[in-house]
Amino acid sequence: MQDTYRIAIGADDAGIAMKDAIAAYLTDRGFPVTDMSAAPSEDYPDVAERVAQSVARGEHERAVLICGTGIGMAIAANKVAGIRAAQIPDSYSAERARKSNDAQVACFGSRTMGVEAALVCLEHWLVSEFAGGGSAPKVEKIKQVESRNLRAA
Repeated sequence: MQDTYRIAIGADDAGIAMKDAIAAYLTDRGFPVTDMSAAPSEDYPDVAERVAQSVARGEHERAVLICGTGIGMAIAANKVAGIRAAQIPDSYSAERARKSNDAQVACFGSRTMGVEAALVCLEHWLVSEFAGGGSAPKVEKIKQVESRNLRAA
């Protein structure tokens, strides 16, 4: 397991307060964080695409996206080839997103959970690594589905 990761973070207008708390938490823990949040004229798909592309290009190892529910960010980020983004509602899902699905992008909902709960989930996600084993063939199938349906820009 790597000690620190370069982490991109982004939020729309609904997620700014949570994003600021998560960014501070990550920075305090020694993670290099790049804020790629929405400009006033942008919506969550713009942010999700920009952040996910930075992970797909290898500029960041992991990323965190925040909007009202986390659902829209996850959907938009998953449209970028090579990205597995997971909406994280609880700590078990955070751990499984990494261990079972090798998700590089965690998506949180600022209107569906509090900051403290998000930080607990974030910690589970940060310390978990892909377990391989029985999950490896499933992740490979996800990659096959992606190769049939998504084209890199």
